[in-house]
Amino acid sequence: MDSVDPLVEKAIPAATLTAQRQRAHALIAKAPAARVRALFDALEARPAARVVRPSDVGLLMVRGRVGGSGGAFNLGELPLARAAVRLKDGATGVGYVAGRDIEHAELAALGDAMVQSCEWRAAVEAGVLAPLEAEAALRQIEVSRKAAATKVDFFTLVRTRSEP
Repeated sequence: MDSVDPLVEKAIPAATLTAQRQRAHALIAKAPAARVRALFDALEARPAARVVRPSDVGLLMVRGRVGGSGGAFNLGELPLARAAVRLKDGATGVGYVAGRDIEHAELAALGDAMVQSCEWRAAVEAGVLAPLEAEAALRQIEVSRKAAATKVDFFTLVRTRSEP
């Protein structure tokens, strides 16, 4: 009974693991599906994963608020693909992606499981997450640059008149 669970062997604090999982999922889910596929395909090795439950597409009700502080209202429905996979070391990952791309959701689930696995964490960080983070930063800079180009400075000139 000398076998040690790989998830416990190099245990990291739960809060840190949660933050890493949230970061990984956000990067993968927000990135273009074709780019995510290309990065996962470029990995030297990928873990074998089995599907925990069949991947599917459903609808999510998106809610909004009037004026940012008013009452909530139903804005509309958003299609959402979801998947859940388990690696052979026991790490279970879930993936949710806006839209109907089930393969993208399965890759998000695989990335989530890999982040939890001591064996695969470094590979997914270097091969998938770091490039996606750099690309997301570049996209944000481009959006900021375009927004700055439309900025208008309004100056109000206040004149006081002295009445005779």
